[in-house]
Amino acid sequence: MGIPITAIFRSLAGSPVENSSWEYIILHYRLPKAFTAILSGSGLALSGLLMQTLFRNPLAGPFVLGISSGASLGVAILIMGSGFLGGFFGGILVSNISLAVAASLGSFLVLLVVMTVAARIRDTMAILIIGLMFGSITAAVVSILAFFSNAEELQQYIFWSMGSLGNLSWQQLQLLFVIFLAGTGVSLFLLKALNSLLLGENYARSLGLNLKRTRYLVIIATSLLAGSITAFAGPIAFVGLAVPHLTRQVVPTTNHRVLVPAVLLYGAILMLVCDTIAQLPFSAFTLPVNAITSVVGAPVVIWLLLRKRKMVF
Repeated sequence: MGIPITAIFRSLAGSPVENSSWEYIILHYRLPKAFTAILSGSGLALSGLLMQTLFRNPLAGPFVLGISSGASLGVAILIMGSGFLGGFFGGILVSNISLAVAASLGSFLVLLVVMTVAARIRDTMAILIIGLMFGSITAAVVSILAFFSNAEELQQYIFWSMGSLGNLSWQQLQLLFVIFLAGTGVSLFLLKALNSLLLGENYARSLGLNLKRTRYLVIIATSLLAGSITAFAGPIAFVGLAVPHLTRQVVPTTNHRVLVPAVLLYGAILMLVCDTIAQLPFSAFTLPVNAITSVVGAPVVIWLLLRKRKMVF
């Protein structure tokens, strides 16, 4: 729908608009969607930076701990569980709120398992591998559920897995903003510790850094950010992986006091750009935002691999 620019500014200023549908579209769809894009892009980019610093791996993303897989499993059980499990899951009303609750519970359960493992294992890379294995297990369970589900349930799950920024009400957006502030606050508290981790765990320990506590806080911050965004907007790929590297090209520094604000800014900008592209201006079609972010992020991953001079031809 074509809306005049003057009507947009009037709606944002609280002035009456001649067409009530324009006002509804702007204030109750487009504006919440833009704020969701800002929070999602910033949160995923920051969690990606945290993971890359913790694991000292440039290809680590916010979902390496299996958080996204846990959310996907929760949603898959809610939507497709009636075909395989029957009974209770068949009577649940599938709505945006129930999907967010199921995704949050799935992420939280995986987080509990990862935290239990982190308490017993000192090797950070072992935690990374275990998180990837959890992702494989949950993907297998989702495949089994999909096999026993009907076409309608399978289609609904696929639509959720494509990601969407336009399904949040103002109340849900407020809850997402509170969780985003909590995750960002924990990250800001870790700025000095993150700079120490760049020098290696042994050196960071010699500086008096409590590695166990730092690891816990990084996992909690990542879980709050990535888990809540996945719960409300669905799994959005490559933003957390690509944005930290793109930011370092523009802001060539390793100091997290500069990187964290820059990553938050560039993550929000990238997600807004991807959402604008997904809207297909002058068209009635809207592409899945997950497809657009993958198109943008995948070339970055390829570029990173090609930059490595240890390639074997």
